[in-house]
Amino acid sequence: MLERMNKAFTKEDESPEPAIVPPRASLPPGTPNYVTARGLEFLHAELSRLDDERTKVDSTIKPEERAIQLGRLAAQRNALEERIAGATLVNIAKQPRSEVRFGASVDVRTAAGQLRTYRIVGVDEAEPAAGLVAFVSPLARALLGRSVGEIVTVRTPRGEDELEVVRIAYETP
Repeated sequence: MLERMNKAFTKEDESPEPAIVPPRASLPPGTPNYVTARGLEFLHAELSRLDDERTKVDSTIKPEERAIQLGRLAAQRNALEERIAGATLVNIAKQPRSEVRFGASVDVRTAAGQLRTYRIVGVDEAEPAAGLVAFVSPLARALLGRSVGEIVTVRTPRGEDELEVVRIAYETP
């Protein structure tokens, strides 16, 4: 009887834990997934990296652990394929040069006189510390449609910042 009870408390019959897949950067409902050519290249490179990672999953580990790793990679790949399928490549060459639009590099001057440069990109390409801001971010929304000389107010965790648009440029692919 004791042997039967001890076996009841083991994990032999349990299935592997579900794979936890970190979410992709979110888009507001109904918002197209705009991407730059660079952003689309990054998405395809990530897909290749996931495929490479899948082929390198160690076949000598426990089957349950292998199943968890492969399941996680498959879920990441599925999410990435959905993101790529829904991507809308923006032709930067067709953007109006006189105003801030998707793909623009924008130089702004703060009220304190500091110059900062931001580039408006897709959510998967965004890297705020490097000046790459997602087009759905409060900063990008404040800048979109503006021209050189205009001043915008942006709410930040520190309060409100006033920024003057001093230059708009577009990188051509």
